[in-house]
Amino acid sequence: MLHINDLTHHIAGKPLFEQCTAAISAGWRVGLVGRNGTGKSTLLRLITGEQSALSGSVNVRPSARVGTVAQEAPDGTRSLIDTVLAADTERAQLLIQAETETDPHRIAEIHTRLADIGAHAAPARAAAILAGLGFSETQQQQPCRDFSGGWRMRVALAAVLFSEPDLLLLDEPTNYLDLEGTVWLESYLRNYPYTVLLVSHDRDLLNSAVDHILHLENRKLTLYGGGYDQFEETRRQKLAQQMALKSKQDTQRRHLQQFVDRFRYKASKARQAQSRLKILTQMQPIAAVTENQVTPFDFPVPDRLSPPLIALEQGIVGYHPDKPILRRLDLRVDMDDRIALLGANGNGKSTLAKLLIGKLRLQDGRMRHSKKLRIGYLAQHQIDELNPQETPYDHFRAALPEETTEAQLRARLGSFGFGIDKADTQVADLSGGEKTRLLFALLCLPEPHLLILDEPTNHLDVDSRAALARGLNEYEGAVLLISHDRHLVNACADRLWIVGDGTVTPYEGSLDDYRTELLRAARQRSKADKPDKPGDGKNAAAGTHTKSGQKNRKRDAAERRAALTPLKQAAQLAEERLTELQNAQKKLESILARPNFFRDMPEKAQELAIKGRQLQMQIAAAEDSWLHAQEAYETALTEE
Repeated sequence: MLHINDLTHHIAGKPLFEQCTAAISAGWRVGLVGRNGTGKSTLLRLITGEQSALSGSVNVRPSARVGTVAQEAPDGTRSLIDTVLAADTERAQLLIQAETETDPHRIAEIHTRLADIGAHAAPARAAAILAGLGFSETQQQQPCRDFSGGWRMRVALAAVLFSEPDLLLLDEPTNYLDLEGTVWLESYLRNYPYTVLLVSHDRDLLNSAVDHILHLENRKLTLYGGGYDQFEETRRQKLAQQMALKSKQDTQRRHLQQFVDRFRYKASKARQAQSRLKILTQMQPIAAVTENQVTPFDFPVPDRLSPPLIALEQGIVGYHPDKPILRRLDLRVDMDDRIALLGANGNGKSTLAKLLIGKLRLQDGRMRHSKKLRIGYLAQHQIDELNPQETPYDHFRAALPEETTEAQLRARLGSFGFGIDKADTQVADLSGGEKTRLLFALLCLPEPHLLILDEPTNHLDVDSRAALARGLNEYEGAVLLISHDRHLVNACADRLWIVGDGTVTPYEGSLDDYRTELLRAARQRSKADKPDKPGDGKNAAAGTHTKSGQKNRKRDAAERRAALTPLKQAAQLAEERLTELQNAQKKLESILARPNFFRDMPEKAQELAIKGRQLQMQIAAAEDSWLHAQEAYETALTEE
């Protein structure tokens, strides 16, 4: 499907690719990973032809359709559903021709082709995709211009998914999605029938939605089989082997050099010395393993406050007095809380955040908090509020007291990875990850007791996300997290709150339980959207109830019950398999939770940790199998 041959490419004198080669077969789902700024998005533009390579070639199979999300969000008066339907240009053209064509033979050809491409089922398929990305049936009929830029980018994503290109290119598609949309997209991509090349830093998405990882590092491309965890383990073993080989070679080179230095000018040993010198010159040195270390997120230690930090009692909040967004708010946040907010976009997560930081006031009820409480708030699109012409140094100088010395200011910048070179670089020239770090550095200046973070990982690569998780776990204040990154939520949050149905309630299950509920709800919606089978109900003849007819119905009922048996057994077996895996996971977690287990038995602990990641993937697959089996059984029951 896609062949990259000896690719070399530079941008503004910076080398991104040097003699890269990779081949992606049809039907593969590939995750393209690498640090920010290495050239992943550039590679996608080379594939689509938006840029031309300096040398080498990027070839897509002839006649293959390549699809990517439009850079500009759709706008105008066209409805969301019509915007998505228009993405299938062949269907749109055929429908127009069917209205105007007069030649009977051509009309027959048009309708045959429309049937071949499933044109009549297209509206239901487009609606299902929009629903999966968070649009209600009412919203799907509204014009694009009624929605914000982020929501319209979801429409652009829905359009390319609906068009089902032979090669689907996606660049950080979850940046505009909530957790619910991310879970749906993961399931959709896992079942996508064609080839996918996905740029993402979402570890869970890369573990479940792709079957290969294409790693871009040091201007080279390397292809690995499996998801992200398998890639990481394989690469770790590869690097360890390379380090061992280099150590062995260095020892060998040192012995050879010592012999040459000792006997080069001794007549009886000169020939042996020359021979060893020749071996030295021909020996290709093994490159040292150099890992670019990620700057940690070093959060300040806030002074302790008496609990609770915040307490809400029967709170009501909204933007208009007669239209409250959230009611019955009985919530409490303490100093050691790690809370993740779950719920679809538009349900009120940002409204709750604005209430807690003081941008909204309660319409009714009571909110108590310490007068000394300091809150650090990171909004989802706050990155756009940075002054592009100013430097990180300028932003810090404006935020810190005038008596702050130059050394103190530089030290603060350095703790978040802004050395002299980056501290004096204009914000416009910083990467998205560096801008996010700058925002974190600024919100930490007052040493907050509570961090409220709305999608903090959107511009961070995988390693920076891991560093953020470590930093949040070491932070001694409270954290309220809004994120579609399940790996971050699982790593940091110990409490889950559901924002929905006009209120906020604690969720007693795990994030995996919530994911399962979302998938089940999506399948139920999909089932409800399926058109009735031709001849069901309405077209049945209203014949007389003869004895013969009664016998036939009894026979048919018996046959249907017999057909249900294997479906019921399959659902039961799938549920038993899921329970077995979940019990194994609980047993494994109890072992890993033993005090000092990692210190006393590091090799065994590492082995069990790897097994735990494998179990997590097996559980996700078992959940899908169980849901499919249960859905098949319930569908058969309904039809009976």
